[in-house]
Amino acid sequence: MAGFIDIACNFTHESFKRNLEEVINNAEHAGVEKFVLLCASLNDLDPIKKIQNNAPNKFFISAGIHPHHATETVEINYDQLLRQLQSITPHAIGETGLDYFRNISPPDIQKESFRMHIEIAKELNLPLYLHQRDAHNDFIRIIRENRKNFPKFVVHCFTGTQKELDEYLDLGAYIGLTGWICDAKRNIDLRQSIKNIPIEKMMIETDSPYLIPKNLLNKPKKNINEPKYLPHIANEICELTGYELEELKLATSNNAINFFS
Repeated sequence: MAGFIDIACNFTHESFKRNLEEVINNAEHAGVEKFVLLCASLNDLDPIKKIQNNAPNKFFISAGIHPHHATETVEINYDQLLRQLQSITPHAIGETGLDYFRNISPPDIQKESFRMHIEIAKELNLPLYLHQRDAHNDFIRIIRENRKNFPKFVVHCFTGTQKELDEYLDLGAYIGLTGWICDAKRNIDLRQSIKNIPIEKMMIETDSPYLIPKNLLNKPKKNINEPKYLPHIANEICELTGYELEELKLATSNNAINFFS
């Protein structure tokens, strides 16, 4: 039986510097079969490729500049960014998009970076891996402005409203769900709207080491999330949607393979 696929693994994070092999082994023992390696900064490109080279069939790569680091695009032009992202043979472009929660990079620079990534994905004929936080209106507008030949895309770590969900689904988006779904007190709307996500548009993720499930028993001391907790998230989704676990695993894994292959 095929295993789970975690579509959000930040394995270049310092939390995993000393024990990445153990983290991956523990995830595999828990039933996680493949991992999507995320890139936040151009500095992540080489480390991510080295991780993938150790087991090419185990990892997909998404290459891009996170909105927090969008100022990196000020220092290079489109062709330079294209060459750098293309150099590691990615399966998707991103994590790109908009994040106004902290505005670590100015919004105007985030928007320009987002548009550059969209054009690169079009040129390379690759899907887009998207991030949005507190920026829905600008985010959806940029997608709509670029809809001609727009690549398939996933909105990762979805935590939005039913209205936002409807707008994404109307544009053909895949929806990534994290351990955020496990917080019953803060996520009432999300836990209700999840029933309206077609299973053929759903993918699951830990976004490790972030977003450890709130209702996880025996949490690690430093609250470091790991891919081994993906089945816990999947079980929570099943509780909320009525899907059987094997049904959800098969569907979300097939969605991920079709998206990243």
